[in-house]
Amino acid sequence: MFLDRDGVINEDPGWISSPADLVIYPFAAKAIGLANRAGFLVIVVSNQSVVARGLASADTVDEIHAEMMAVLGREGAWIDAFYFCPHHPDFSGPCGCRKPLPGLIDRAVEEHGIDRGSSYLVGDTTSDLLTGRNAGLRTALVRTGLAGNDGLHDVRPDAVCDDLLAAVRMIIESSELDTEELTEAAE
Repeated sequence: MFLDRDGVINEDPGWISSPADLVIYPFAAKAIGLANRAGFLVIVVSNQSVVARGLASADTVDEIHAEMMAVLGREGAWIDAFYFCPHHPDFSGPCGCRKPLPGLIDRAVEEHGIDRGSSYLVGDTTSDLLTGRNAGLRTALVRTGLAGNDGLHDVRPDAVCDDLLAAVRMIIESSELDTEELTEAAE
């Protein structure tokens, strides 16, 4: 399960440049813990142009992620891996990892042996949805954060959910259906 960060797991005030700026949604730990217990890898893929803009260092982004892990951990939830793009074309030039390009997901798939066909990307922007499409994943749009109203790309999600908790429940339910269908097909 690939998750965008800002607007999905935590509030998106614009740019988060320190751990003090991090406000995690109240449902996020429950959602991520549910995914953990269901056996999903939970991987965050996020554009973090605060680095290219000079608003935070890559080490500070790591500190933000450590704070996120501490908050989630207090409720028994965890993120298996964080991948972020520190670039922005206006500040650092083009790269292969900035969403909607699939570079972050490609790296995670390779490093973790992930099956794209049974994976979802949950996001709040059309860039997230296009990233999922470009990477061969199913997509779920959440109505938190930008709720798909960024208007950058003409792409439709496979599912629309109120928030991350609803998306995780839907993904778990659909994966159980997929498993049942595979079992029935094998019989």
